[in-house]
Amino acid sequence: MKGIKAKIPRALPTGARLDCVDNTGAKVLQIIAVKGYRGVKNRYPKAGIGDVVIVSVKKGRPEIKKQIVKAVIVRQRKEFRRPSGLRVKFEDNAAVIVDDKGMPKGSEIRGPVAREAVERFSKIASAAAIIV
Repeated sequence: MKGIKAKIPRALPTGARLDCVDNTGAKVLQIIAVKGYRGVKNRYPKAGIGDVVIVSVKKGRPEIKKQIVKAVIVRQRKEFRRPSGLRVKFEDNAAVIVDDKGMPKGSEIRGPVAREAVERFSKIASAAAIIV
């Protein structure tokens, strides 16, 4: 896991719902906590692209439903600016379920994936169809 080059705004607070875009069987995830978040007292932890979050599976197959797993955020609606000056934003907020080492549990990822998440977690790149 490496640092992120772009300054990503953390636009997804605790409690936000995300689409799960891999083939693990989960459909909707809810953020419970953000790994490594350091913030102000009484402020909700927030996450952005490339962050590892602890999520609860809200919708999906019965085997995976109601489980608490780790995920990496690969898309967010809030636009962010790359060092080249390019501004990027996506249609939805999406995440990929990973294990403790950052390896994706699913074998494929639907839709585009931000380059910042791929730079940080190289194994996500092999499963992704489109890297933006």
